[in-house]
Amino acid sequence: MVIGAGAIGLAVAAHLCLRQRVLVLERHHTYGLENSSHNSGVIHAGIYYPPGWLKTTLCLEGNRLLYQWAQAYGVPYRRLGKLIVAWEEDELPQLEALLRGAQANGVPDLYLLYPSEVAQLQPGLRVAGAIYSGSSGIVDQMAFMRSLLAEAQSHGALMAFHHEVVALRRGVDGFVVVYRGPEGEEGELPCRFLVNCAGLWADRVGAMLGYEPEGGPYNPPFRHCLNRGTYFDVVNREVASQVRCLLYPLPHSDRAGLGVHVTIDTEGQIHLGPDAQWVSPGEPIDFRNRGEGLERFLEAGRRFFPHLRPQDLAPGQVGYRPKLNRPGEPPCDFLIWEDRGYVHLGGIESPGLTASLAIARYVSRLLGVES
Repeated sequence: MVIGAGAIGLAVAAHLCLRQRVLVLERHHTYGLENSSHNSGVIHAGIYYPPGWLKTTLCLEGNRLLYQWAQAYGVPYRRLGKLIVAWEEDELPQLEALLRGAQANGVPDLYLLYPSEVAQLQPGLRVAGAIYSGSSGIVDQMAFMRSLLAEAQSHGALMAFHHEVVALRRGVDGFVVVYRGPEGEEGELPCRFLVNCAGLWADRVGAMLGYEPEGGPYNPPFRHCLNRGTYFDVVNREVASQVRCLLYPLPHSDRAGLGVHVTIDTEGQIHLGPDAQWVSPGEPIDFRNRGEGLERFLEAGRRFFPHLRPQDLAPGQVGYRPKLNRPGEPPCDFLIWEDRGYVHLGGIESPGLTASLAIARYVSRLLGVES
């Protein structure tokens, strides 16, 4: 049984159903309504992460698998390439260190560009230097998830939408999942393996099974601390027409994200964001953008587009990062662990979408059911 029908849950189901009978439980009326549909759709190259991290290895593998999948299943994608820019000369050592680390990790198709080369690739962009990533791109997230759903169902996987997990316990040979159905009715279902792909709520699901979110004898710490990311859309067509590839600032260690950047979706719309704002404990999840922070986005956007005006931006989407670190702490890796048939996926933020197909293979190996 897989809990959660986001990109990760659907990828896991599509892979496991080649060897197992699979049921996916999703509390919403359809798939991918939370984080999987509230992100930029970027196909990451694996540039930013330390050697040996799951974020590094699974992103590298997932990048290749995602392009292959998109081509095979007709999922819209664009291999746009990405520029990571250093605005000032004093940032060049950090830029070069980022390049060396990424190359050492095996990230392909990376180049260090001089300002004149950057200007040829992205006219009007004035920088001290940049890294070009040729394997970065974008994918239509909803089309990707539709293809995963169709593939899983074609191999017999069952989807139970509007079914929320309300309790878990271990049974004689596996697990018993207590669910609440669409009419409020409750029922129980047994399963041999249980894969927690609940995204933002994975820590709560893990706690239902008796694991200790702060860490215990059978599990590492897995408590999530949420971080909110807001986007604004560039609605000025003249400004939007200038964008040739993905544009990112050089990341800084004191940020919870990669810094406000410029992305293009598969329909050609230009997005600015996301920012990174820590969410207070107990604060409700709200995917609506009411336009707060416009001045911050203008300031960040004017580094890329100096003449950007307030009327050139419109409120875009909002997403949430399920983080394992706290404000002021260094970033954490994905947390994927297995205990007697239970697999927990925690802290699956970026590059989770890119890594989804590789994560599915990794889960299969943990369970010993690799196809």
